[in-house]
Amino acid sequence: MGRILAIDYGRKRCGIAVTDALKIIANGLATVPTHQLMDFLKDYMSREQVELIVMGKPTQLNGEPSESMRYITPFLNRLKKEMPATPVVMVDERFTSTLAHQAMLAGGMKKSDRRDKARVDSIAASIILNDYLQSKQFNQQS
Repeated sequence: MGRILAIDYGRKRCGIAVTDALKIIANGLATVPTHQLMDFLKDYMSREQVELIVMGKPTQLNGEPSESMRYITPFLNRLKKEMPATPVVMVDERFTSTLAHQAMLAGGMKKSDRRDKARVDSIAASIILNDYLQSKQFNQQS
């Protein structure tokens, strides 16, 4: 039984979150420079079993894919080519950065820490992963 890993993909850096082994809780794992993401994933997945990768899908308010998909799609294609045994699921990531900032405020984080974009990306990845986990739980109950 493997973990589920989530990626909040960005042009400069990517937030990474992962579940516990029982796939109950999502935790921020790291923030990685985008150009090092594939190496990070290969290294992490050589040490930990990952059964699914959840990628944030940038979507406009009208539901259409955002302009950001232009640079995410090539990475997705490479990911599927280099790790064909690991399925990849896209999850709507609208408002995850805003929710991450709100979570930081609610958690009493200092203003200087809230400006740390790497921390925001990691929290956003956790939100993406939590959304995915909740949607799976909801679908199992229906």
